[in-house]
Amino acid sequence: MLILNEREVVELLDLPGCMAAMEQALVSLARGEFHLPLRPVVKPPGERHLLGLMPTYRSGERPLYALKTVAIFPDNPARGLDPHQGTVTLYDGETGEVLAVMNASPITAIRTAAVSGLATRALARDDARVLAIVGAGHQARPHVAAMLEARPFEEIRISARTRESAERLAAEWPSARALETNEEAVRGADVICTVTQSAEPVLRADWLTPGAHVNAVGACFPHTRELDAETVARSSFFTDRRESCENEAGDYVIAKQEGAIADGHIKAELGEVLAGTAAGRSSQDELTVFESLGLAVEDLAAAEYLLRRAQETGRGTTVEF
Repeated sequence: MLILNEREVVELLDLPGCMAAMEQALVSLARGEFHLPLRPVVKPPGERHLLGLMPTYRSGERPLYALKTVAIFPDNPARGLDPHQGTVTLYDGETGEVLAVMNASPITAIRTAAVSGLATRALARDDARVLAIVGAGHQARPHVAAMLEARPFEEIRISARTRESAERLAAEWPSARALETNEEAVRGADVICTVTQSAEPVLRADWLTPGAHVNAVGACFPHTRELDAETVARSSFFTDRRESCENEAGDYVIAKQEGAIADGHIKAELGEVLAGTAAGRSSQDELTVFESLGLAVEDLAAAEYLLRRAQETGRGTTVEF
């Protein structure tokens, strides 16, 4: 059994390779090659933290099971820790043998950003040059990197709960600058990524320029949202998986509860667009939204890629199990 720690995952999970693995996984999902149940969540009464279980199975020439256990502790950033802790375990799909156990924190951050990068390539205007990042936590840095992989952005705007954290992140890129408010960052931006832990909207429809693309990343529970209902209603709305979005995405669930949208509002899954079986953007002025839930199929694909990279480079620790 191979073990990869946090540092090894960061060094081996390169963004271009991860994006290619994510594209293959999402296309495979669209073709029905994965079994993907909704993730069960263990949340003790009165606590802010929770434990989520994310299992999946992929058929084919090399069948695999994967299970991510993700402990979400919202107060961790104040401790200098990623709010997402856990493991990704990869199993042989023919024998059930444990192939690898990997640190889930960097896998989650990098593969989530990689999927947002794919969505930006597929849905944003070709001439998109102004990027806004709302949030400066653990998802923000890999999202800037993924956006730069997807499009040649000339200007990067960053807003966050504190100006200090936005400035600290902006200092890492010559083309980046910190803005005082989310509205200042978003107005005039071509692509916006919301990567916050907010339970209430951090982005409003009247801030958005015609033809903008939004990657909504932070709201992965039905009671939290980053987008106001009008943004969801006005948009051509895409997601990584319909069933997950309809049950888990507060941006979608709350907008529907408020009567802003009806059944059938999801235009397509990203994997369908990447596979060419569904249309993406249809005009320059169209507002597109990609609602990212984060899927176990993405963790499986990242873990499989990491296993191959580790074998090629001799990295990681192999133990008898």
